[in-house]
Amino acid sequence: MQARSQTPRAEGIPRESVGQLLSQLANHVAALVREEMALAKQEFRETFRSLGLGATILAVGALFGLISLATLAAAAVIGLAQFMAACYAALIVAGGLALIAGGAAVIGINRLRRTSLRPEQTMQTLEEDKEWFKGLT
Repeated sequence: MQARSQTPRAEGIPRESVGQLLSQLANHVAALVREEMALAKQEFRETFRSLGLGATILAVGALFGLISLATLAAAAVIGLAQFMAACYAALIVAGGLALIAGGAAVIGINRLRRTSLRPEQTMQTLEEDKEWFKGLT
């Protein structure tokens, strides 16, 4: 009798080689990267769609606001011209409007700075994937 030096195998269960396992791992990692890129693209689309809609609404509001402000400024100048020279009335109204415009610009800039273009969900899942991959190696 001759002794066999093979490791016992379960009947009917095919064993994969290390090369096959590495190939599968590479395929899974590539698929994961593609899915993460698709998620990042989707997040960017949603962010830019939201920003675009907000900017459009802001532009329409600004246009109507400008028209109404011009009308109110004209009315204020006419009203003040009853008590002083028209040129001084126009300067007073213009100065007040400049102060309001400056305040609105500062508030608008601060709100725009708070908008993040970073794809938060994608970054989180990439960190999770990185930790998972570290656990494999």
